[in-house]
This record gives sequence, C-alpha cells and structure tokens, in this order.
Amino acid sequence: MRDPKISIQKTELLSDNWYILNKVTYDYLQEDSKPETHIREVYDRGNGAAILLYNPSQKTVILTRQFRLPSYLNGNKTGMMIEVCAGLLDQDNPEQCIIRETEEETGYRIPTVKKIFETFMSPGAVTEILYLFVGEYNESMKVSKGGGLDAEQEHIEVIELPFEQAYSMIASGEIKDAKTVMLLQYAKIHNLV
Repeated sequence: MRDPKISIQKTELLSDNWYILNKVTYDYLQEDSKPETHIREVYDRGNGAAILLYNPSQKTVILTRQFRLPSYLNGNKTGMMIEVCAGLLDQDNPEQCIIRETEEETGYRIPTVKKIFETFMSPGAVTEILYLFVGEYNESMKVSKGGGLDAEQEHIEVIELPFEQAYSMIASGEIKDAKTVMLLQYAKIHNLV
C-alpha cells in the first residue's frame, strides 16, 4: 500500500536511451503542515543481483575486475573495479539471474545459492533493488573461462583470491564497490570462509 503522504503529480520522461530517466514532481505531506512540492530525477535501470562465490576448504573467493566508466569519470585513474559477480534481472527471478550471471562472468556453474538480503544501493536517485547472494564453489564447477558476453561488450577478468587478502583490500582501498564490501563483510561476520 502506498503512503498517503506522497502524491505523484507528474512524471516526465527525460531519457530512455539505455535505461529510464524520469523527472518526477510530487507532493509530500509533512506532519502538522501543508504539502510541499518536490522535483527529483529518478533513474530506473531495473533490479539486479550479486553473489560472493566462496570456497570454504580452500579459503578463497571469486571476484571480477572490469572497467567502470562512472568510476573513471569520478577519479578512479584506471576505471578498473574489483567486484563480486553481478547482473541485472532480465525476465527471470533474482536466483535464476545470479546463477546465469555467475556462469557467464566467472565460468562456474553453481547448483545452489543462498539469498542473504536485498538493498537499495542509491535510494536518493536510483530505483534499483539489489538482491545479494552467497554460494559455494569448487573446481569441479568450472565449465568455462568466464569473462562475460561479447554481445554485451563485457571484458571481465576472473580473480580467485584468498579470502583474507580480499577482505584486507577493503581497508587498502583496492575494493571500493559497495556490494562487494557488504558481501565480504557478511562472509567475515558469518565465518563462511
């Protein structure tokens, strides 16, 4: 049920080039006051899923490295980011999505995943809900080299690291991606590796 204090007055499409960017005008009724009119730009890129692959016997994790233009434009000198495997939901559910993305990006065909929580990553401007998963992997699950899809111009490097090294990369600043930080911290708190 929608909050009765919010009343959408107008939605204007600003761009649908890659995803959807709208300008939304809405009234917000504060306690003991009259409605205030607000105007915000809202970016709708769909929802996504991300996963930390971990191997408890080897005490390792699988991460990826790829170029991210927004990070480059905001001071990341190379634009390269170390991240967990992730992707946008197509017509499938989050679990199907992350199993598919895991194989495409990392080359591991994992039979099961565990959803740990969902989060809004940038709720001030982006509608996306990100579903976060963990999943065990081992070498027998490796079915390809991974690297992403050529059709999507993905050039993904697959990285296998000792968990403690990956975790220390948060403090060193080598890992700055929020979903990756959250999943590594979850693994540490819950002693997955």
